[in-house]
Amino acid sequence: MATDNPKMLPVLRRRWSPQQSLEGLKRLAMRWWRRQSPSRQDRYVILGPLVSVLLFLTVISATFWFLRAEEITHEEEAVARAGEIAQQQMRLRLLDHQEQLLRLAREIATRDIGRGGFVEQAQTLTGDRPEITRMVWLTANGLVRLPYDASPMAGDPLALPETDADEGQGSPTSPARQAFLEAQTRRQPAYSPHYRDEDGRTVVRLVVPLLARGDFSGAVAAEIDLEVLLRRSVADDLMRRHTVSILDADELMVATTGTATVASGNQRAGRVHEVPLSPLGPGLFLRTQGWRTSSNLIGNVLFWMVVGLSALTVWMLLGSLTHLRRRNQMQATLMQETNFRRAMENSIVTGMRAMDLEGRITHVNRAFCEMTGYGAEELIGRLPPYPYWLPDRIDETMQFLQQELMGRTPSGGIEVKVRRKDGEVFDARMYVSPLVDHRGEQTGWMTSMTNITEAKRVRDQLTASHERFTTVLEGLDAAVSVVSMRSGELLFANRSYRVWFGSSPRGHLILSEGSAPDTAHSARLSDDRDDSDPLSGLPTETLTEAGTDPREVQVESLQKWFDVRSRYLQWTDGRLAQMIIATDITARRRAEEATAQQAEKAQVTSRLVTMGEMASSVAHELNQPLTAINNYCHGMVNRVRENAIGKDDLIAALEKTARQAERAGQIIHRIRAFVKRSEPQRQAADARAIIDDAVELANIDLRRRKVQLNTYVAQRMPALYCDPILIEQVVLNLLKNAAEAIDLSDMPPSRRRIELRVVPRQTGDGEAVVEFSITDNGPGMAGDVLGRIYEAFFSTKREGLGIGLSLCRSIIESHRGRLTAENLYNGELVSGCRFTFTLPVDSTLRFDATAETEASKRSEASPSA
Repeated sequence: MATDNPKMLPVLRRRWSPQQSLEGLKRLAMRWWRRQSPSRQDRYVILGPLVSVLLFLTVISATFWFLRAEEITHEEEAVARAGEIAQQQMRLRLLDHQEQLLRLAREIATRDIGRGGFVEQAQTLTGDRPEITRMVWLTANGLVRLPYDASPMAGDPLALPETDADEGQGSPTSPARQAFLEAQTRRQPAYSPHYRDEDGRTVVRLVVPLLARGDFSGAVAAEIDLEVLLRRSVADDLMRRHTVSILDADELMVATTGTATVASGNQRAGRVHEVPLSPLGPGLFLRTQGWRTSSNLIGNVLFWMVVGLSALTVWMLLGSLTHLRRRNQMQATLMQETNFRRAMENSIVTGMRAMDLEGRITHVNRAFCEMTGYGAEELIGRLPPYPYWLPDRIDETMQFLQQELMGRTPSGGIEVKVRRKDGEVFDARMYVSPLVDHRGEQTGWMTSMTNITEAKRVRDQLTASHERFTTVLEGLDAAVSVVSMRSGELLFANRSYRVWFGSSPRGHLILSEGSAPDTAHSARLSDDRDDSDPLSGLPTETLTEAGTDPREVQVESLQKWFDVRSRYLQWTDGRLAQMIIATDITARRRAEEATAQQAEKAQVTSRLVTMGEMASSVAHELNQPLTAINNYCHGMVNRVRENAIGKDDLIAALEKTARQAERAGQIIHRIRAFVKRSEPQRQAADARAIIDDAVELANIDLRRRKVQLNTYVAQRMPALYCDPILIEQVVLNLLKNAAEAIDLSDMPPSRRRIELRVVPRQTGDGEAVVEFSITDNGPGMAGDVLGRIYEAFFSTKREGLGIGLSLCRSIIESHRGRLTAENLYNGELVSGCRFTFTLPVDSTLRFDATAETEASKRSEASPSA
């Protein structure tokens, strides 16, 4: 069966039958012929070449028809032979597959080769036949006993459990099930209709029944990839000259060898031959398409005929060459100009409308028709009101039209509402200009229309967004200002900024620098403002991405404190600008100052309370040196009266009296230095000196309570940056609390001990700290007390104020430290309590702790002297 390619006919018909173009050219030619009014001689000059051309075309057509008919016959025979050869090759290969599967089926039915034998036979069979993608051993019920996948990505089939699986065989309408039922019924090999497997390949299934003594015991099935089968069956030489394809009953391509390649490169579509593809069944056809090339004989004949007829044509056209050349040039120029203008008009998205002086529409372009939904034939020739006007705005639109006809349209255009043919309304902007002909006379008006619905919607949204943003900024209590970094111009300021600083950028400079700028310096910046850019060359992107730490700035003129945050940004015109947000924190600063004063008073009060609680111990401590002084003085007086003392004994007694007086003076000076009110002052301090001073005061109370204190301070302690008096107060409070807990619990002498340790540590975050720990052997604290010991005014003492530990914790946290408390256990019994606090180390401090301690002692000794 050989036929012309039917898919090429509609394309050729559309290409060579442009009815509208031919009619238009015919009308244009007749109009031009009447306008020229040629003479008889001109007619002969024109008709001579036309007759020659017609004769030339007739001869060429007859010759080409004859040669073409002969060539078609040869092509049909060649394509038919190729199709039969391809059919025979595919049929032989399918029969070979069928014979191999029959042999395998006989071995399975008679010898029972088992699962391993089936896999070995399947590997041998698929190794030489790549079109067989999968083999399945089916039971008598159509269930899969053992599958074998020829894909290299498939696993070992023997590793699968020996269980019967359905694998889609149970569907009575599936192609695989149909082939299985046919093989079971006919006891002969059967092919299934083609279908797509899991990998998307088009395959058919060949099912061979297993017959054991005439009984159906199962089947062996093989899936054959039609694409691979086609390429493996057809010879390479045939595929180079023809395209072989497999089609189904709906003429859908199932498999193909692709387009054939001809070495000469001069290719044309040839003949098509279709035959049924047996033994696959009536549903598949094998189509063979040939490619032809021109023969040398035909080319030579056509060449000499063209040369002879061309010579005759040239001879006849020499007389009219000059005349026709001029006319052709004019016609080509006219067509080129017309096509260019038409293409340019149709390519723009702006609607164009031309009107005469009376308002009648004379021309519309394609964009105008698409905007309004009306065709050109519906608009051309119409007088107002036009169909795309809104019915409820006809009077208003008519006034706009009258303004257009009178030439009073604004240069920026007018916004109008336009209704499409389907009833949809959109916003448009129209621009009107006079339409002037080649003589310079106005013949009408040209209107351009642009759809601005989306642009207007975006503009309205931007306007609303800007209003909301401005409203939010104006309502802020913080001052927001933006200043150009190059010119110093105030680009933006909200209401709070204008209330506090006015409309001058001076307030921005005060907030950014922390003080009022120098007037002369500002004047110099103003003079150099237009000559150079002080920030030229800086990485603008890095500046805009980086932020700054907040600062607190005091403005003396306003008597206010501001929390200032600034960052750099790109302004709308691309300039680098600085934005500052200043929040009034005057009330917070005053509250912090009041809180600090109250904390200072509380610290002094706590120290006074501590000394008040230790008054009896201090009196006992002072009573010992005073009693010794009194005894020494009375003894010396008695011995002097009796003349029973020598000079050396008198000097020794006086020196002992002086030492006791110095001891009493040191105790009084230490107490005075501890309780006197002074401003908090952080300075470089040595942990050992702080511990020595605290222990000296604490021992006054510890000795009275008969509590032993063991102190350990590590060597080479790092420097601390703190207030020594406050840290000494914390240590003294914790020691005094531990001693009171031991004394009030009436602990035996073996447990009346306190251990004070000071060692450097490293926190979990790697921060260097100094750890102070006070451990006692007292009764510990209850669980509910541990959770409340830092509450203000909570105390377990009968006469306690409840501010000691709370104040200690505040002091430690103000030094960026941490205070903790825990019970110590011996098994399940509480054996004591431990308070621990840490202070961070200042690594920038480098000083001699010994020299610092000695200098401190000298300064303390000078007032007492």
